[in-house]
Amino acid sequence: MNNTKTKKVLILCTGNSCRSIIAEAQINAFLDGAISDSSGVKASGRVNPNAKKLLEEKGIWKEEYHSKTIDKVIDNEYDLVVTVCDNAQETCPMFPKAAKVIHVGFEDPDGKNYEAFLDTYDEILETLLPKVKEELGL
Repeated sequence: MNNTKTKKVLILCTGNSCRSIIAEAQINAFLDGAISDSSGVKASGRVNPNAKKLLEEKGIWKEEYHSKTIDKVIDNEYDLVVTVCDNAQETCPMFPKAAKVIHVGFEDPDGKNYEAFLDTYDEILETLLPKVKEELGL
């Protein structure tokens, strides 16, 4: 077993149904040395069906992924918190127990066609993952 501690990442959003779930799944699937949770300020209580379908198609869906409110993760300690809300109407809170908080915004694909979800998936993969890796020194 290697001696590098697994870094914990929280992806924070408003609804916790699309972007943050996609980012959580990607970090858990593709980023060695990091594990991720996601949460929403006003969690929708459901994963967007297009987001779930996309993650299933990519082979990185896990049944434990679900839309959860901030109180479910507020007591956890994270090495990095990433807010992904890009919309001016969306308010991402500050998180009390984070070593570092960064913002990497993405447009919300909710309510759009499946293509928009594919675009968001690619954007998160190309933009967010390298940023998280850099911030955590992985």
